[in-house]
Amino acid sequence: MAGDIPPEIEDRLRAICGGLPEAHEEPAWVGIRWRVRKRTFAHACTVEPGNPTSDAVRVFAPDGPLTVVSFRVPDDDVAGLAASGYPFYRPGWGTNVIGLVLGTTTDWEEVEELLTDSYCVQAPKSLSRLLDGSGK
Repeated sequence: MAGDIPPEIEDRLRAICGGLPEAHEEPAWVGIRWRVRKRTFAHACTVEPGNPTSDAVRVFAPDGPLTVVSFRVPDDDVAGLAASGYPFYRPGWGTNVIGLVLGTTTDWEEVEELLTDSYCVQAPKSLSRLLDGSGK
């Protein structure tokens, strides 16, 4: 679907996001995104050095392309993640949006936790409750 995302990264994101209740994948303006109903909870793409619209490129000034995923976080987590530095950054839109550079050193357990949290931020409560096991 998104030829610019390395297949191994796309496959890992698809496994995480596709397993969430009522989540679906679709092409985005660039890259791919995962949505629950009509709300995006993850968006992944690869950005090239010199891309003036990419905050990841502005923040990290890479020599080569960066594959990134942006997602929602609970309001209480924004400042901590943004301040932690690489691989996290603020994409420059949305008050609760964080970006993450994906690559060979990515902690995929952390990515799964972050994207699941993003899903819970965006999903109707009835769906997000399915993930906490309470069913309430």
